Amino acid sequence: MSKTSLNKNLRIAKNAKKDEFYTQLFDIEKEMKHYKSQFRGKVVYCNCDDPYESNFFKYFAANFNAMGIKKLITTSYVKSPIVGEQLPLFEMEGLKPSGKEPFKIEIKEVTDINSDGAINLDDVEYLLKHDKNTATPLLGNGDFRSEECIKLLKKADIIITNPPFSLFREYISQLVEYDKKFLVLGDQNAITYKEIFKFIKENKIWLGYDNGGTKWFQVPDDYDITTDSRGKIENGNKYFSMGRIVWFTNLDTTKRHKNLYLYKNYKPEEYPKYDNYDAINVNRYVDIPSDYKGVMGVPITFVDKYSPEQFEIIGLIAGNIRGLAGIVSSTGKDGPYINGKLKYGRILIRNRKPQKL
Repeated sequence: MSKTSLNKNLRIAKNAKKDEFYTQLFDIEKEMKHYKSQFRGKVVYCNCDDPYESNFFKYFAANFNAMGIKKLITTSYVKSPIVGEQLPLFEMEGLKPSGKEPFKIEIKEVTDINSDGAINLDDVEYLLKHDKNTATPLLGNGDFRSEECIKLLKKADIIITNPPFSLFREYISQLVEYDKKFLVLGDQNAITYKEIFKFIKENKIWLGYDNGGTKWFQVPDDYDITTDSRGKIENGNKYFSMGRIVWFTNLDTTKRHKNLYLYKNYKPEEYPKYDNYDAINVNRYVDIPSDYKGVMGVPITFVDKYSPEQFEIIGLIAGNIRGLAGIVSSTGKDGPYINGKLKYGRILIRNRKPQKL
């Protein structure tokens, strides 16, 4: 193997290791409570989830009947480094005993098989152990971009998972290309990626409910956590905290139809203009002036409060910002400057119905 190929493979392996974040059931339940009615009668596909450890699979399998799901599909990619730690590791009929092969699970019905008066994961476990048609090996490696996974994607109604952050642009672009409904976790900074911002501007993507703050993800035991406060051990499992994690979706939300309350009028001395773009700067979305008719630059956190009925997104000015790789300017200009000083990236918006208070 050449040195170039070796380095490339090492980078791929390093990125894959960094993408091994397993979402806690608590965070899934907290977000999902807002969408349950939209899942009735739908085919749900978790295309980045090994059911051995995925809490997405655990949630939808346990709530299969309560939510009225038509079918649940899950595909695994490779054997997880934390396999068996979140869900009990059990032998599934139709698969090799090792459980190392990529596979898919399709659940069409969950009944009270053990007759305990409740339908839960015990019934799902029994189903997987005894029905060889439920779990079947995949021909390929289970990558969401593979031909057989795309075939499953086409049959699905709603996609929900925690996709690899290093492949986020490609992952979301695929969902939009195939016109799929989805609810996925991602880094808030993805808002400023050229591909993702375009979809936000076109109202093809928006944010869910439980955004920002800190979320804890289970990681492999050998995951390197350099800051003590960002790591913890619970019940023998290792967890890593991440800030700026948000839900990206195109499922309808009540919040995107709710106007942001504006309490200030425009005063030139409070809202300086950018040196390199004809727009005023607004440091906090709560300070957006109610009566301003022109273009305003607001923090990217504004997207969490954005109602397309109240505002129009014009563009993005964000470039050369330290620590935020992949950020570009949709206007073709450098990041926003005021009096020669570079500001953080800004979403450019316009009030659709400005009025003086």
